[in-house]
Amino acid sequence: MSFRRSIYKNPAQLRLMIAPGLATAASLAAARAAAVAGATTLDLDAAAEAAIVALGGKPNFKLEEGYHHTVCASVNDEVVHGIPTGRVLVPGDIVSIDSGAIIEGWNGDAAFTIVIPDPERPELVAERQKLSDVTEQSLWHGIARLATAGHLNEVGEAIEDYVESQGTYGILTDYVGHGIGRSMHEAPPVFNYRVRAKGPEIKPGLVVAIEPMVVLGSIETDVRPDDWTVATSDGLAAAHWEHSIAVHKGGIWVLTAEDGGAAGLAQFGIVPVPIA
Repeated sequence: MSFRRSIYKNPAQLRLMIAPGLATAASLAAARAAAVAGATTLDLDAAAEAAIVALGGKPNFKLEEGYHHTVCASVNDEVVHGIPTGRVLVPGDIVSIDSGAIIEGWNGDAAFTIVIPDPERPELVAERQKLSDVTEQSLWHGIARLATAGHLNEVGEAIEDYVESQGTYGILTDYVGHGIGRSMHEAPPVFNYRVRAKGPEIKPGLVVAIEPMVVLGSIETDVRPDDWTVATSDGLAAAHWEHSIAVHKGGIWVLTAEDGGAAGLAQFGIVPVPIA
């Protein structure tokens, strides 16, 4: 007889997810500080790993079979799963960094996108910065809906509504968010767009990673010969933002934000509540 693990965590398990969430946040802060023209994506990887180790964690991406780095570093037309290399970042690059930490068997997962300043190409920078901003704001719209919705798939509706309101952007459909806990990727899937099914009930114990991936052009993608890097088929830029969020008895808490999501959720009148 087999037993399916519940997608809902108990209060003690939620508390154990706080530390890996904060370590993930620290790794992304370190990578962001290192993301300057002249740095390599391996430099960002090293900075992120040092931050995780300093907080007693380990990079959980290294636990994925065949993957040997702390972060995924995706540049320009690369959407997700880019492998850090000696590639040098140059002005105008749009860079998405995805990272995760594991502490005491529990996982965190988050991502951000940054545009390297380029005073010689202000229009390119503005276009890419808006793409990143729209993606980030769509994430916060999704998180805000998580705080008020009855079922999980309302999150994708909120994300799609916001992205569509901002212009002609594409939302990737081949890659979606996920549950997170003992494993970095767990059930249920978290869609970034409308689907017919309602999805699981949103109630205390649900922990999900919401991660919209938005592109300037077509949502068609290809996997590069390294068997990891996902890039847009039309060569246009992409952005990726992600947070891991816990639903608990008191409300919601963004595990991978140092402030629990207070700054991002303020615009919606939502105050995140620390996990007791």
